[in-house]
Amino acid sequence: MHKIVILAPHGVIPFDLATACDIFDRVHVPGLPVAYEVLVCGEAPSVAARLFDLHTRFHLGHAAGAHTVIVPGIDDIDAPASEAVLATIRNAAASGARIASICTGAFLLAASGLLDGQRATTHWLAASELARRFPAVSVDPNVLFVDNGKVLTSAGAAAGLDLCLHLVRRDYGAAVAADSARAAVMPLERGGGQSQFIVHPEPSSSLALQPVLKWMESQLHRGLTLEAIAAHAALSKRTLSRRFLEQTGTSPLQWLLGARVRRAQSLLETSALSIEQVANATGFGTSAALRACFSKQVGTSPQQYRQSFRPR
Repeated sequence: MHKIVILAPHGVIPFDLATACDIFDRVHVPGLPVAYEVLVCGEAPSVAARLFDLHTRFHLGHAAGAHTVIVPGIDDIDAPASEAVLATIRNAAASGARIASICTGAFLLAASGLLDGQRATTHWLAASELARRFPAVSVDPNVLFVDNGKVLTSAGAAAGLDLCLHLVRRDYGAAVAADSARAAVMPLERGGGQSQFIVHPEPSSSLALQPVLKWMESQLHRGLTLEAIAAHAALSKRTLSRRFLEQTGTSPLQWLLGARVRRAQSLLETSALSIEQVANATGFGTSAALRACFSKQVGTSPQQYRQSFRPR
């Protein structure tokens, strides 16, 4: 029988822990009395979560012999990582176990060294911090989960469901995973990635280019060129491009493209404009051009995005 251990460190996010418990405990495989042996192993007999304490039946020593270890998210990524928890993760990996993190559980995997040289993800709100703290990890904030074979990471919240269903499919096939997805009232595969949920901040008022950025946002419906932007900024094209790279990390036209996509997202969420009208209002010109750029940046189509985020 496949033994799954779900770790419960202090500060565990209860939703992430419960997600793994519920998915794996309810898997039904024809011909097998039990698909998974699921153990929740606490860092201590009583584990402090944000709103309540959890009392676990098993301690970290029971993780020995696990085929899969699930590391749920932690509420405070600035809290010192428990050496006992990190040792449990390292020992399990050394014994050949599959290790999977949900949400900010990726910080514990990174602290254990398992993500060095690997591609990984976490909740989009914490992705930049994960990349800053662990430069040896290639952080992708746009996907729902990353499967590196023996080491897997997922984005936050509901993405934990996607990861767990993916593991069920790896272990027992698509039909069993589809039954588990139906029981969880979840699609087996969700369209798009985490990028469709990311909130992009307004241009910072501390940037010297902020007036230019604001002007560009007011002109999204127009066919702006690099020459037109440089003329408005009273800069040469080369100087403008250099300052954009220094202050925004990208080129003027790439920033403009991102601003158009963000405006399209807002219109799709809040207006009844057709896709063609949204394309015209945001400077894409045609619905085909909007769909191509939108799908590349957001990971889903404009129509699917509207269905997901526009209140009914």
